[in-house]
Amino acid sequence: MSVAAATALVCALGLSAVPETAYAAPGEPGPAPSPGGGNGGGGTGGRSLEEVRQEVDGLYRKAESATDAYNLARERQARQEKAILKIARAVVKAQKEMAGLRKRAGAMARAQYRGGGMPAEARLFLNGDPGDFLDGVTLARKGQQATHGLIGRLERTQVALDRYADSASQEWERLDRSRAKKAAAKKEILRKMARAQRLESRLAKDERERLRRLEEDKARGAQAKWLDTGILRKLGSGATAMGGRAVDFAKDQLGKDYVWGAVGPDTYDCSGLTQRAWSAAGRTIPRTSQEQWRLLPKVSVRDMRPGDLIIYFRDASHVGMYVGSGAMIHAPRPGRQVTVAGAGSMPILGVVRPDAR
Repeated sequence: MSVAAATALVCALGLSAVPETAYAAPGEPGPAPSPGGGNGGGGTGGRSLEEVRQEVDGLYRKAESATDAYNLARERQARQEKAILKIARAVVKAQKEMAGLRKRAGAMARAQYRGGGMPAEARLFLNGDPGDFLDGVTLARKGQQATHGLIGRLERTQVALDRYADSASQEWERLDRSRAKKAAAKKEILRKMARAQRLESRLAKDERERLRRLEEDKARGAQAKWLDTGILRKLGSGATAMGGRAVDFAKDQLGKDYVWGAVGPDTYDCSGLTQRAWSAAGRTIPRTSQEQWRLLPKVSVRDMRPGDLIIYFRDASHVGMYVGSGAMIHAPRPGRQVTVAGAGSMPILGVVRPDAR
């Protein structure tokens, strides 16, 4: 691990021996608005910086939850588009078969017409030659079998075409619903993010720095309480070979910007980072934190080992990767970078293990 990463790990665990910087107390009011109404110290609008932090954090969390809904709808849309394409190819194949069968049926009808329209059985009994009669019996049976077989294939092919039409109609309806859900989720995401960014942009430079420190202070406090439970004495230590590769990938992404919906290689959102890390390790996992929580094998927090994914908040709207020693790596939110943080710095919903056997 690099010096920078090691330093970040120590800070994340709240174990730094360096004297603490004095942070704004939760109830400390922000600077008074300037006479000109600008943001030169008046970006909090008379509220405490902690109140601004809580609103910004809440907005980004809601946006992150909506992001999961957006990503899931996008995945479903992609699957439905593939299903429709598969149906279309099957329809083309069935239509070609139907055309061939109709051509054969037409040829048989024309042959019967050339025979005077008389059924093969009638012509057979009018034949006076015994040898020709026996040969004719065999040919007539074969002709009947061919006719029945052709009619049966025509019926089955038509049934298949009707079924494909119904399936295509259903998939189109699902696709429309997915598109509508995706559009609604995206609108909600952009609205929440724009609101949070407006709040932050109104802050003066020193207020933005104090806001960052408030976030870090809150995270350190939560991590300290988590560590006070003695959890480190219970946690597993050794990663599997695959888990180790996932952790190494995550470490290599430290310092890269969080970008909504990004899956690398230069920017990530929280679940985009964990998905790519495990993909690099050789395991495909779901795209969103909510689907990672729903579909991946769950393990107890006290049994988690490096490479496991920690799912946060009751709605499973955030995810980080446990890297050992009580720390995790995650992509926090817009305006922040992929970083090391305390595994207990946010409310833990549970832990999942992509390489569980």
